[in-house]
Amino acid sequence: MANKRETHCNNQVDTFAEALATARQMQQNWLTYGVDFVNIYVEDVDGDWLETWGHDEILGNFQLDAIKEFLVSNDSVAVRVRQYLGERSLFDFAVNLEESWRISQSNDRLSSVRNLLAGEENSIDTDDIRLVDLANSLLVKLAEIL
Repeated sequence: MANKRETHCNNQVDTFAEALATARQMQQNWLTYGVDFVNIYVEDVDGDWLETWGHDEILGNFQLDAIKEFLVSNDSVAVRVRQYLGERSLFDFAVNLEESWRISQSNDRLSSVRNLLAGEENSIDTDDIRLVDLANSLLVKLAEIL
């Protein structure tokens, strides 16, 4: 047991040491080259990389595409979800729902979906039977389509 803990700590120390060395090198490059140091770290500095940051994660995601397709469908669960969400962004909900789908523990996943449906308003009871039923129905549908 002690050997495992020591190995784990050594791995963390090694990881931290690598990150620290990288940060120091980056700082040295900043001091040496000024703002031009970014050319070392960014392949296409003058391109649209900043505007498209993260798009590849969203655009190439087949699970997210399936979730978005489902949420705009005429499926009874999708209709109930849209009614429950009201004016909230369906796209943002789909992105967050896809992230919740990655949670491995089913109870944690259910809790995450309930919180997503409830939204940021603290006035909604996440233990409300209608909310729990909708979250369960949504997870069943997602299991079918994903």
